[in-house]
Amino acid sequence: MATEHFDVMIVGAGLSGVGAAWHLRHNCPGKSYAILEGREAIGGTWDLFRYPGIRSDSDMYTLGYAFKPWREAKAIADGPSILKYVREVAKDHDIERHIRFGHKVTAASWSSAEARWTVEATQADGSAASFTCGFLLMASGYYRYSAGFTPDYAGLSEYQGTFIHPQHWPEGLDYAGKNVVVIGSGATAVTIVPKMAEAAGHVTMLQRSPTYMVSRPAEDAMANWLRSKLPAMLAYNIIRWRNVLLGMFFFKQFRKNPDKYKKMLIGGVAQQLNPGYDVETHFTPKYNPWDQRLCLVPDADMFKALNNGSAEIVTDHIDRFEAGGIRLQSGKTLPADIVVSATGLKLVVAGEIEVTVDGRRIRWADTMSYKGMMFSSVPNFGAVFGYTNASWTLKADLTSEYVCRLLNYMDARKVDYCVAERNDPTVGELPWLDFNSGYVQRAMDEFPRQGDKKPWKLYQNYLMDMLSLRFGKLADGTLRFAKKGAVTPAAANTDTAAKPLVHAAE
Repeated sequence: MATEHFDVMIVGAGLSGVGAAWHLRHNCPGKSYAILEGREAIGGTWDLFRYPGIRSDSDMYTLGYAFKPWREAKAIADGPSILKYVREVAKDHDIERHIRFGHKVTAASWSSAEARWTVEATQADGSAASFTCGFLLMASGYYRYSAGFTPDYAGLSEYQGTFIHPQHWPEGLDYAGKNVVVIGSGATAVTIVPKMAEAAGHVTMLQRSPTYMVSRPAEDAMANWLRSKLPAMLAYNIIRWRNVLLGMFFFKQFRKNPDKYKKMLIGGVAQQLNPGYDVETHFTPKYNPWDQRLCLVPDADMFKALNNGSAEIVTDHIDRFEAGGIRLQSGKTLPADIVVSATGLKLVVAGEIEVTVDGRRIRWADTMSYKGMMFSSVPNFGAVFGYTNASWTLKADLTSEYVCRLLNYMDARKVDYCVAERNDPTVGELPWLDFNSGYVQRAMDEFPRQGDKKPWKLYQNYLMDMLSLRFGKLADGTLRFAKKGAVTPAAANTDTAAKPLVHAAE
């Protein structure tokens, strides 16, 4: 059987992959495409995670697609509602039939002679499948689906209760009346604790150090009012831009005046809690706001659980697990029928696939990120990676738009591929993300680098990215274009040796 060929191959049928397919259909209608999805369902994160209370930590007016208005009452939406939204796009725009479920991509190899990728996948039954494509777009997210991060807890084998990582929540878990300990202080823990507290006997959030939390209503009153008065798309865009601009303004202010906003955030939490609550111990981080992502508390549900006594926060370090719970370094023991280790994700690059270019294996840490979505020396290859300080989909939409611009540009100029070259020796190297969350820091040595100036620098700024990706010049002197047969920089094991590459005129 002949290997199937597609103009574009998308890896992942989650929020990013379905969005990318929409952009291809509408901006490159003549392009053939397929989506390879390792699981058996659409939805990615929103289908994988099933823990109690699963929800967005961004508002749906920015986490939603630019092209599909969010019509539900809650702006801070639960997981099933988000999953429904993504699946509606796939169904309404005839994307479903392009998805190959049960195809986990394991490798991709580029041939400059043929100007195409060969993509290898393992099917659900264990058999191999192979495809070729002209452009490969990774929309597989940024974390390992097979397992989250779990620390090496001393004495865990002695524990006789139920131990869970939220990434693999057991279906039908009965926690009614049980003592539950949730380890962690990030968005997952802050989501799980108040939801489990509704039925559990008692829930303890065990944290080593506090996180900044901010409460806001789950429903956006202005958005709901506008939607009742205006066409859905117009109302959606007004609220979307309001939220984008406010988010950018406050992020800039928080970084500019950290002490001022630190007091504001901690004071806001104190106002939500009963008088005398030890805010200094449990809600006063040692770092500045936005050194890590803020934790959203919709409708103050976390604070309500703390106030009514169904939940508590303990700030301490684990000494070891025991048969009936967790012993802390302070000497206190937390009894636990169930322990939830909400300790983060394992970050990966490009879905952990093995990538080779003209026979040379790509080591991601040796590459540099171009405009936050392509990589030096890797032709016709893009990856969707959202913002750390705003909604994921804002950057995902821009990335997909840019890929479509690039494909149409190459067709118009009759070139077969493009590759970002590190041809400016004055560009310095920086870590991929300037973010001190543990799950980020654990993985940075394996990630590409970013540069200290355009077009290699990640600005984490929607307006700057919009100007660059939607309106910026494609033939910018860094992105080079070539016809099939040209030697890539990767083949020559250097970023400046690709003499046959041509610089197409804008």
